[in-house]
Amino acid sequence: MASSIICKPFLRATKPNSSLYPDLQRLHFPSLRISIKPRTHKKLQIQAAGSTFGNYFRVTTFGESNGGGVGCIVDGCPPRIPLSEADLQGDLDRRRPGQSRVTTPRKETDTCRIYSGVSEGVTTGTPIHVLVPNTDHREQDYKEMSIAYRPSHADATYDMKYGVRAVQGGGRSSARETIGRVASGAIAKKILKQFSGTEVLAYVSQVQQVLLPDGSVDHDTVTLDQIESNIVRCPNPEYAEKMIAAIDAVRIKGDSVGGVVTCIVRNAPRGLGSPVFDKLEAELAKAVMSVPASKGFELGSGFSGAFLTGSEHNDEFYTDEHGRIRTRTNRSGGIQGGISNGEIINMRVAFKPTPAISRKQHTVTREKKEIELLVHGRHDPCVAPRAVPVVEAMVALVLVDQLMAQYAQCNLFPINAELQEPLSLGFPNFEPAMI
Repeated sequence: MASSIICKPFLRATKPNSSLYPDLQRLHFPSLRISIKPRTHKKLQIQAAGSTFGNYFRVTTFGESNGGGVGCIVDGCPPRIPLSEADLQGDLDRRRPGQSRVTTPRKETDTCRIYSGVSEGVTTGTPIHVLVPNTDHREQDYKEMSIAYRPSHADATYDMKYGVRAVQGGGRSSARETIGRVASGAIAKKILKQFSGTEVLAYVSQVQQVLLPDGSVDHDTVTLDQIESNIVRCPNPEYAEKMIAAIDAVRIKGDSVGGVVTCIVRNAPRGLGSPVFDKLEAELAKAVMSVPASKGFELGSGFSGAFLTGSEHNDEFYTDEHGRIRTRTNRSGGIQGGISNGEIINMRVAFKPTPAISRKQHTVTREKKEIELLVHGRHDPCVAPRAVPVVEAMVALVLVDQLMAQYAQCNLFPINAELQEPLSLGFPNFEPAMI
């Protein structure tokens, strides 16, 4: 009896070309028949879910507005760093709802708990799991959303992408997702502060037409206490009152306004960022533009630099009293060629007016019927004040990720002391806890 060996198609192999293997095809044995089909490689595909950020200090956020809770998993955190819930709670309290009349009235304590990655008060180097439960959600406020799309919300586009969505609270498109960002950002800020003395501070610099004049905030000296001294988080008391009045004026009408958050980074190590596609400003732009309601990003002179000549815009170099190369001006915003130069990094993030307003608006249902919709629920009349700690968190996450990359690539071996300086120059070396 003749036997037959047949090679089954592998990874969806295509029909073999008759010109392939001509010698084998001419072979003939009475008792053996061989059929050979060429093997083709299956095309590999990567499907990005969009909930993970970072390369070395990796953060994945999870949870939905009206689900059981929200939080994050932080992977890549260095070991032996002292860490507790209290280190995260301060920034979470700054972000939480219900803290003033210019924020949503939803009442949440946003109390966090660390479930893994910390033992005996220090990080273990393994994934850190942080959870914040949802306690004050009202599903009845969102029954209209199950049939109609809120204007300028993600309702329609989530349906267009997934064919299904979490209706209550907006699901993943809700700003409660940012809790995971703020919790992980607090860890990143602690690492930056202890390793290189780096500070990340943000404040509200504009609400609608109320704009802080240039130079009214000293970025060398402004403090967190000054920023937190009022409910709008503007370090200038005079303009803070004007901003609060602007928010109140639209809040009582059931409307909303936009704003701008300015963020600065002091004592940023030099050398962070990479040329071409991974420039530091590109990484920062992606990070802050992922924050809900963000609509614009500027670094340094930003769009106003387009009005200047090269001689007006250039930041001239000089050598300071400590022998360090500095710039006399900072229109570059602390980044040149995509790499940090040691000057204060400064950026601005524009936020649109909150789309959920208590006024009737024209929209359509899932069945494409045009209707008028009145949105219920509790929403911020201006997102800028609560966006402040979120912007800080995203900037800190970028910086600690870039710090790890710089250390691994350029500081693994002795540096060129004539051109480079240690990443922690001028600050006490961070001593990890010993256990």
